[in-house]
Amino acid sequence: MKPLVGKVALVAGATRGAGRGIAVELGAAGATVYVTGRTTRERRSEYNRPETIEETAELVTNAGGTGIAVPIDHLDPQKVEALVSQIEREQGKLDVLVNDIWGGELLTEWNAPVWQHSLDDGLRMLRLAIDTHLITSHFALPLLLKSRGLVVEMTDGTAEYNREHYRQPLYYDLAKTSVLRMAWGLAQELQPHECTAVALTPGWMRSEIMLDHFEVTERNWRDATIKEPHFVISESPRFVGRAVAALASDPNVSRWNGQSLSSGQLAQVYGFTDLDGSKPDCWRYLVEVQLTGKEADATGYR
Repeated sequence: MKPLVGKVALVAGATRGAGRGIAVELGAAGATVYVTGRTTRERRSEYNRPETIEETAELVTNAGGTGIAVPIDHLDPQKVEALVSQIEREQGKLDVLVNDIWGGELLTEWNAPVWQHSLDDGLRMLRLAIDTHLITSHFALPLLLKSRGLVVEMTDGTAEYNREHYRQPLYYDLAKTSVLRMAWGLAQELQPHECTAVALTPGWMRSEIMLDHFEVTERNWRDATIKEPHFVISESPRFVGRAVAALASDPNVSRWNGQSLSSGQLAQVYGFTDLDGSKPDCWRYLVEVQLTGKEADATGYR
């Protein structure tokens, strides 16, 4: 069953991490997926990481969809406008927009207060994390309106969690809470056009960067729990990808309009699992286990 055959998606920021996982799962559901980013086989972005958008496009195609890589800096309005024109010219429509761009590589001072953190790095990160989403939505939404489509704003943390917890440092907190509000605002503007906008967060995600940090791979990720026991609740990027695919396949997706959602929450509703067959509910675990000082134990949370 490929419920998204004939559907067209744009995953902005799909080079690695959640963006890549989302693109692959949309492809597995049969969609044509445009994947964008700044790192190609010829040139790397500020992250200086080896993953490329061409690799992501190939993974989408291998999963059963059609992956199309477009190198682009989403801070460049002219290039974003050209991207949307390309999608319209080649596909005639856009059904799903996923905004997953941000500049986390510039947060090198995680515990620094705002007066000590690099001002240039912090402001650059906010441009990458917020302005890119606004620019992309500005140009992509007129095409998405024609399909009564879905917008997914990717962030870190649910609205409920971020309301009660400071996501230090200030630049990070601003980036993630701004995207939550952006999704809510888009929902108000899109509802009269029968479109849907949501905010979505993964849990503790085993991105390429996180796996490298713990010196493990997806195959032996549990070895990282020796260093960080609470990593037992972590999830693969494909888990949140399956959350997006489930939303995009739901004929009643408008019920979620304006809401802040998590991968673990949606797994309980739609029944999808992570690659290992589990349903990690990271945000509930974080509040009920980790923050209360209990020993790491994911029993009942995945």
